[in-house]
Amino acid sequence: MSAGTPAGPVGIVLVSHSAAVATAVAELARGLAGGGDLAPLAPAGGTPDGGLGTSSELICEAAKAVDRGAGVAVLVDLGSAVLTVKALLAEGDELPEGTRLVDAPFVEGAVAALVTASAGGDLDAVAAAASEAYAYRKE
Repeated sequence: MSAGTPAGPVGIVLVSHSAAVATAVAELARGLAGGGDLAPLAPAGGTPDGGLGTSSELICEAAKAVDRGAGVAVLVDLGSAVLTVKALLAEGDELPEGTRLVDAPFVEGAVAALVTASAGGDLDAVAAAASEAYAYRKE
C-alpha cells in the first residue's frame, strides 16, 4: 500500500489438510457472515495434486490473494498445517507482511474472523474474535 492509501480489510486464509474441508468451511463462513461486503477469504487445502496434506505454495498463493494491506489472519486445522505456516512465517519473505497464525478453532474461528474482518476490525480484533471462539460452549 502506498502512503496515504487506506488499507482494505484483513484477509483470511483457511488452511486444511483437505481442499474439500477448506472450501466447505469458507462457504459456511461466508453464508453465516450475513452477506454484504465480506472481507477477502481464501481456502488453502490439500496438496497441489489434490491429495491430503498441506502445501506451502497453496498457502502463499491464498495469502497473497486476500492481502489488502491490513494483514492476513491464517487459521489452520491440524498439526502439520501449524508447522507449515510457522515455517513460512519464519522464512519471512514468503507471506505478505502482517500475516499472522491465529490460534482458534477452525470452523467457529473462521466465522468469527470473517464477521469481524468484514465489520472493519483490525488484525488484532480479528485474531481475538477467532480465538475467543474456543469459549463457545455446546452444551
